[in-house]
Amino acid sequence: MSVEKVAVITAGGSGMGAAAARKLAQDGYRVAILSSSGKGEALAQELGGIGVTGSNQNNEDVQRVVDQAMARWGRIDALVNSAGHGPRGPILDISDDDWHSGMEVYFLSAVRPARLVAPIMAAQGGGAIVNISTAWAFEPADMFPTSTVFRAGLASFTKIFADTYAAKNVRMNNVLPGWIDSLPTTDARRTSVPMQRYGKAEEIAATIAFLLSDGAGYITGQNIRVDGGISRSV
Repeated sequence: MSVEKVAVITAGGSGMGAAAARKLAQDGYRVAILSSSGKGEALAQELGGIGVTGSNQNNEDVQRVVDQAMARWGRIDALVNSAGHGPRGPILDISDDDWHSGMEVYFLSAVRPARLVAPIMAAQGGGAIVNISTAWAFEPADMFPTSTVFRAGLASFTKIFADTYAAKNVRMNNVLPGWIDSLPTTDARRTSVPMQRYGKAEEIAATIAFLLSDGAGYITGQNIRVDGGISRSV
């Protein structure tokens, strides 16, 4: 990498977010990790980066990790928005508060960092954002009601963002993982996948790294399924 590049990863302490942070550091990025658990700080220390303990549901915490990355490296080239887990339950039993919580976890957690980082990227001549969504965003499942509802909204947000920022060389895409090994394993879930296995968090990370790379420079506003073929929609 001829120019030192910087990546911010939210909810990056474990799972797919942590795998993305490791992959990007391996590829030569400087990494700044936001995590509510404290694991992000430990991972950032291991990778020689910046770790902030805080929530992507809090504007001040997101601002802190962005500010620290800018203070240390003076640029942000990549943003990876990961997320935790929102409320679940029978569709009409989900309370107003739980719907609002789902919006925070699955939608606004991506909007907040993008709001801060996109102007930085535009001013420096470009950058790329990847949101970790779900394979069920376009095939809603009652297993994940708040996730599928708000990640369908995230897909719409991504299209509008792409229309707005493409001319400034700032791209945004969504990765749509299926059953990944950072989730609990069951035989029924595994056999529902045409490839007959769970995906690896490292496979999601590799897809993210590609979408952030110059090789994906003409890809924006897209939803990339990484699900072993489980999606049925055309």
